[in-house]
Amino acid sequence: ILNYVTGVAIWPDQHGGRRVDRGVALISQSSNVAINLTMQTRGLPVAHVVCIGNQAQTGLAEIAEALIAEPTVTALGLFVEGVGDAAAFAAMAERAHAAGKPVVALKSGRGDGARAAIASHTAALSGEGAASSAFLRACGVAEAETLPEMLALLTLLHLFGPLAGRRVAIMACSGGEAGLMADLAAPLPLELPQPAPANAERLTALLGPLVRVANPLDYHTFVWGDRARMQAVFAAMMGEEYDLTVLVMDLPHATRCDATAWEPTIEALIGAQRETGARVALLTTLPENLPEALAERLMDAGIAPLAGASEALSAIAAASPPVAEPGWCPLPALPDSECHILSEAEAKHWLGGNGVPVPEGRSCTDLSEAAAAARRLGGRVALKGLGIAHKSEAGAVRLGLIAGDIAASDPIPGAQGYLVERMVEGGAAELLIGLRRDPVYGASLTLGMGGVEAELLEDTATLILPACRAAMRDALLSLRLAPRLTGYRGRPAADIEAALDIAERLAALIATEPGLEEVEINPLILRRAGEGAVAADALIRWRTT
Repeated sequence: ILNYVTGVAIWPDQHGGRRVDRGVALISQSSNVAINLTMQTRGLPVAHVVCIGNQAQTGLAEIAEALIAEPTVTALGLFVEGVGDAAAFAAMAERAHAAGKPVVALKSGRGDGARAAIASHTAALSGEGAASSAFLRACGVAEAETLPEMLALLTLLHLFGPLAGRRVAIMACSGGEAGLMADLAAPLPLELPQPAPANAERLTALLGPLVRVANPLDYHTFVWGDRARMQAVFAAMMGEEYDLTVLVMDLPHATRCDATAWEPTIEALIGAQRETGARVALLTTLPENLPEALAERLMDAGIAPLAGASEALSAIAAASPPVAEPGWCPLPALPDSECHILSEAEAKHWLGGNGVPVPEGRSCTDLSEAAAAARRLGGRVALKGLGIAHKSEAGAVRLGLIAGDIAASDPIPGAQGYLVERMVEGGAAELLIGLRRDPVYGASLTLGMGGVEAELLEDTATLILPACRAAMRDALLSLRLAPRLTGYRGRPAADIEAALDIAERLAALIATEPGLEEVEINPLILRRAGEGAVAADALIRWRTT
């Protein structure tokens, strides 16, 4: 335990922190990581550090709640290998939000590893990383992927609290830096709106006709060294249309260079922030180009010092986390159990009995029965070998057949009987809907683009249950290929509402049916909007103990 407010260190080791009046609190399951974080030179005031180890007596959530109650704590940073009691963690996050103390988490051990060998596509696509990120989102906790990003996030949250949005203004005196920032921001959920007309006119008057007013703004060096004009330029880029204004500027080497010429720019930035009251950051493209003394000076002036372009922009994108539903708590995690996989025929019988549309079909013991079933169904049918989890890979699915085709075909190797189904016509899109129990987070729902290429596409979104219909809709529409669902380039829109009906129904079932371990529909064939959906293939694992 390190308390930099009172100067108490119950930890015999080397530490890099300094005394502060208030600041962030760090909780780490790794003592080395905790010590490394105290060595940061980014100006971030650290008030408390607690290393929790194996939590034999006191858990993560309990320690976090004690720090939330500390008036000297502004935000919490968690480096965790596991959240422990998920319900207690969710309750802690809600109390932190109520207290106005944002929480940032960096979770290690996110790799999915051997999960890809599990029977379902859902297990491979919604492994530990997806589930833990979904849980943190549901709790309203900001997530960092690296330690530098975590420090940048804590810097923003310590000074400003959660940002109101992701509308960012970026300024640089170099076209190369402005272009680099635009490139780095492009794949992130950041918005770079153009300056409001009145501010754009003001900038043009200040910078002259040779400077193109845009966001990012390359203000050139025409005003370099002129503190008053630079302050006016910076203030004009701190309009209400932005949630954060960022000046990109690396400082020269402290011992080999003279930084005197950079001082007017720093003073102008501080002056513009005081003039406007805007939320402002100074960003260095390279972490080593932000001197600690300057970082501390900027923090004292209410400006966020951010070191390293990639980590800084990622932190800005994560600094407006979603607000958790009041009272949200994950479903209880069930103890481990042996499971068995239902045959596809059994799975579809169960789904049909629970209101999920499935194709009309018959179970058969051999091909002669299958041919007779095809005659009764009429038209084109699908023939599937039962007892095989991934039928497409095993060649156990034959489509578009008639009775004569089945009678003349060879048996499907490894099939333990056959399922003959009427072909599903009129599909506008194929989805994957998967629900599975999680040993920590209770149960998860994965929505994604489906079909035989589901794992290849890796276009999925995961939610921790319970989740409302609006959250399910947002998850669906967040997919890269979501335009396929809404009518891409004149194609018919798919019946998203039918997919959401089925997702809600299955979410209710896994919450109330303790025997259900996992259910996956892939593909769920969506017909045109208003025409419904059909579960063309399904896998269900049922708990046996």
